[in-house]
Amino acid sequence: MTIVHNFFNSSKRNLGILAIFFILMNLASCSSNDEIPDERLIEKELYDQAQTRLKNGSFSTAIISLEALESRFPFGRYAEQAQAELIYAYYMNSQFEASQSAAERFINLHPRHSHTGYAFYMKGLAAFTDDSGLFSRYFQSDLAKREVVMAQTSFDELSDFISRYPSSKYVPHAKQRMIYLRNLLAEHEIYVADFYMKRGAYLAAIGRAKYVIEHLPNTPQTPYALSILVEAYEILEYEELRKTSLDILKANFPDFNLADNESVKERSWTNILTLGLIGKDDVERPIIESP
Repeated sequence: MTIVHNFFNSSKRNLGILAIFFILMNLASCSSNDEIPDERLIEKELYDQAQTRLKNGSFSTAIISLEALESRFPFGRYAEQAQAELIYAYYMNSQFEASQSAAERFINLHPRHSHTGYAFYMKGLAAFTDDSGLFSRYFQSDLAKREVVMAQTSFDELSDFISRYPSSKYVPHAKQRMIYLRNLLAEHEIYVADFYMKRGAYLAAIGRAKYVIEHLPNTPQTPYALSILVEAYEILEYEELRKTSLDILKANFPDFNLADNESVKERSWTNILTLGLIGKDDVERPIIESP
């Protein structure tokens, strides 16, 4: 009897300890939830929160909401929309490398999605931007090699986007941006050609000028490139080539003054500044789709 009595007393004590344990755990859980109320947001609430923040231009907090939505509900109703809007939010928050990475990830995960064209478009835009102050520096010095590569990459990726999605609503913006990039690349080539001319490297200058004419046509720098050819061929005594270049220059740019060819370079800055520039306000969000 003593053994049975001790057994029941022990069981009662154990049950009491377990009850106290569960009560304490429940209180701790409630306390934790009170401290972090956002953890109780359901998927729709989190999505709506992200939309409100995007609409208000609060891109850093919108990114937090979108990242949380994607991580907590990776297969949810809004996962793909969140991934597309992260591309936009990163871009608007000047996180351009993150925007590119998000675009590449979206393309790889959803090659046939309705937002895939948008991802290609944003990937091209994010490849080269002016937020770093590069454009203001450009008035004082030439583009750095890395920046030239970035501009060319952006041009090529936007060209690829247009070839893949010729009917996309984003094509007009992409074409506008490509005009700007082409002008910028042409100006870079002219800058280098002018550098070579001043140092007597005439063949190198000819190569740069010809590149502008052949690969970057119809830019504000085309007449300036032709004028470099005329001057370089004259110095090298290539009379026939000089005459051909001069005839082309006069036929296509009759108002160009060889004696004051710096004026073309100055006019080109106005064109570069006004053609093809896309500010962040011109970049659109992906179309919101019903889940």
